[in-house]
Amino acid sequence: MNSNSEMQRLLQKFVLNQCTPEETNEVIAYYKKNNLTDDFPSVEDIENLLTEMPKMDQQTANSIFASILATSQENETVIEIVPQKSNFRKYISIAASVVVLLGIGLAYQKGAFSTKTEPKFDFKSSDIVLQLEDGKVQIISENNKVEVRDADGNIVGNQDGDKIVYDNNSDLEKVTYNTLKIPYGKKFRLELSDGTLVHLNSGTTLKYPVKFIAGENRQVFLDGEAFFDVAKDAKHPFIVNADALNVRVLGTHFNVSNYPEDAVTDVVLVEGSVGMYRSNEEFDANKNTILKPGYKGSFDRESAMISTKPVITDIYTSWINGGLTFRNMTFRNIITKLERRYNVTIINKNEKLANEKFNASFKEESIENVMSYFNDIHGINYTIKNNQILIK
Repeated sequence: MNSNSEMQRLLQKFVLNQCTPEETNEVIAYYKKNNLTDDFPSVEDIENLLTEMPKMDQQTANSIFASILATSQENETVIEIVPQKSNFRKYISIAASVVVLLGIGLAYQKGAFSTKTEPKFDFKSSDIVLQLEDGKVQIISENNKVEVRDADGNIVGNQDGDKIVYDNNSDLEKVTYNTLKIPYGKKFRLELSDGTLVHLNSGTTLKYPVKFIAGENRQVFLDGEAFFDVAKDAKHPFIVNADALNVRVLGTHFNVSNYPEDAVTDVVLVEGSVGMYRSNEEFDANKNTILKPGYKGSFDRESAMISTKPVITDIYTSWINGGLTFRNMTFRNIITKLERRYNVTIINKNEKLANEKFNASFKEESIENVMSYFNDIHGINYTIKNNQILIK
């Protein structure tokens, strides 16, 4: 492990039981092999991580404690402390925290916590999944007409085919979040309790309030791509959080693309105005980037800089009606987007091709027609068998 930031990232995953077995071994090995130095996370860092742990009852706490004791008897680790007076108390605190963290991680592995970590969503499945705030999931069938209920069985909305409409008249008095997960090969629509309509592209996850509460900002959390037709409400800004970027509006039409393989998060404004700013900042209209209709704002994830340029917005919103557009995109990223759009597996054995960039636009075409285009125009050799495409 080469950096403290990487150590802290793995430590956070470890505490929340999100590490792979290899990462868990890496964390434990790191602590065993290193003496205590300033490279260790601070006590404050560890305490902040601990605040993210779920609350537990006394019986669960006792179970964890017993597990820690049993583990410490099986694998005793000696940590040598450098006798520097100024850092002695700090190192003792960190050492104690490390032991607790390792114990918690092992307790998680042994099933001491009653609340289990949510399994990672399989985007290549065929099911649209609605997850309630308590972790329970409901499978959404696009052919159904059903009532949408919360964890207590109260009706909070209705599903009709490929759309869920939430009710603004529910009795909820605090913000409760649902999460909708759209697999590869599918799209879905969502009408939030304020009347905002959201089109969700394939491979997208949206976390949103079941009901917006008066006096609170209307905030949702997006991974993937969505088109928002936001209901106007001058008193309650609508904020889309796309990881390190916030997009703030009062009422407008815009598209946000925030897929993990892309180096930038793109916001394309069709109507109205939107503000773009870092998610760790407060919005300031005098300092932040304000988009005008017909412009695209791109947030560079590495530099955290925002650039803007005029675009033809239809190119970036055509996916709603089945279109597919690539602009100056590497073939490696095109492959990922084709896999997501058509729910296929593409194996590329032409490494030289992976970094070449392409421009292409399609209407509602089959994957066979898209691959045929690349073959005709760019001479790409491929074979299709079942759901797998092999590029030679």
